[in-house]
Amino acid sequence: MTTKPELFYLLLSALLTGVLWIPVVIGYVKTRRPLTPAIYKAGSSAVLPHWVHRANRAHINAVENLGPFAAVVVVGQGMGVSTAMTAACAAVYFWARLAHAVIHISGFGRFWARTVAFAVAWGAFIAYALVLLRHVG
Repeated sequence: MTTKPELFYLLLSALLTGVLWIPVVIGYVKTRRPLTPAIYKAGSSAVLPHWVHRANRAHINAVENLGPFAAVVVVGQGMGVSTAMTAACAAVYFWARLAHAVIHISGFGRFWARTVAFAVAWGAFIAYALVLLRHVG
């Protein structure tokens, strides 16, 4: 049995979202030395580097967007809809989300790159949903 590309890219998107917390933790650990029991009880008030805040926002954004995308993919699979368009939408979603995370964490600010990557992923999600809506009925 072969895996549908939509499910493969959903898996990659889930994995990406599941590892985006790692840079945040690295940033916290690097700025909160030594780690003491007191830091675990109440967070340190030490200022965090900007990239740590960006990494945290990238992770939160990925979590917020994974749910709707996953729902659309799962509904599509339940409906038995798997087309070249849905496969392309799933691939574009993943690659745009990966680009969004890298751009966001790096702080690259030219060409509205982060916004463009987000919009491309969102557009792929909407296009996927529209394909499914055409199959309802």
